[in-house]
Amino acid sequence: MARRGEAELEAAGGRGAIAANGKPVESVWDFPRPPRVEQVDWRIRIVHGGELVVDAPTAMRVLETSQAPAYYVDEQHVRLEFLRGSFRRTHCEWKGPASYADVVVGDQIVSEACWTYPEPTPRFADIAGHWGFYAQAVDECWVDDERVNPNEGDFYGGWITTNVTGPFKGAAGTMFW
Repeated sequence: MARRGEAELEAAGGRGAIAANGKPVESVWDFPRPPRVEQVDWRIRIVHGGELVVDAPTAMRVLETSQAPAYYVDEQHVRLEFLRGSFRRTHCEWKGPASYADVVVGDQIVSEACWTYPEPTPRFADIAGHWGFYAQAVDECWVDDERVNPNEGDFYGGWITTNVTGPFKGAAGTMFW
């Protein structure tokens, strides 16, 4: 029996191939558990309500088995005037306690569209002072010159680009993968 994700990976050219966006093809089923954080020198942009909310020259990304990568940008590249703190708090078994914020542009309010780990666990110290954004909540998310496809569902904050293959956890029926 083939391992989950093998057909999608092969359809994209297989391990070692280069995708149309110029990045190596990778399967979320090759990502580790527990997750790993890594820096990428890729430009990250987030647009909402016609405003550029984020423009970062680099980012951290978290890779975890079955999930599209979540990108975290240093808050120095976030236009904080568009964020409004939320009362929501959650706890990740790997990264620690998270705080959320709404994205507010003019009269458009997107509740809990982004999150941060103010005091992450030591393994994820590199994402302290960084913000993650739900691609499914804002108008546009970009990695370099590629517009991101949002992860299905409302739990995971993964960003899907052409070099990342699934199937991705988050859609209906995938909770217990």
